[in-house]
Amino acid sequence: MSIIQNKKALHDYSIEERFEAGLVLEGWEVKAIRAGRAQLKEGYVIVRQAEIFLIGAHITPLPEASTHVKPDPTRTRKLLLRAAEIGKLIGKVERAGYTLVPLDLHYLRGRVKISIGLAKGKKQHDKRAAERDRDWQRERAQILKQGTRQKAD
Repeated sequence: MSIIQNKKALHDYSIEERFEAGLVLEGWEVKAIRAGRAQLKEGYVIVRQAEIFLIGAHITPLPEASTHVKPDPTRTRKLLLRAAEIGKLIGKVERAGYTLVPLDLHYLRGRVKISIGLAKGKKQHDKRAAERDRDWQRERAQILKQGTRQKAD
């Protein structure tokens, strides 16, 4: 079940591969995510010392957050992946010029997971072409829908 999606990432990047990772979260962060107070729009993923981190994702603390905890909404969060997956990602990012972008937060068996994408940036003309294709698909669906209505009449 998806919690939030990063639609900006799908617009700005072409996604080559998707990976599912766990997140190291604090208690107040889990509660805030369950309340729908998370945002991935400005978030990005980096590789540092053979570990992968999510930076810039904003999780707004609930007003009822604990009094003894000072919540930091944009703190750096560690992502949990298998060693083989981390090695593969490091190789692609450092050598092939790929970028890691957060795609969505979702639940898997009661746990909060994040989908990250191995992506290449789109050029402006690629973005326009993708938008044109989307518009054409929408128009085609409307035309087909109208055609089936006329046959039914």
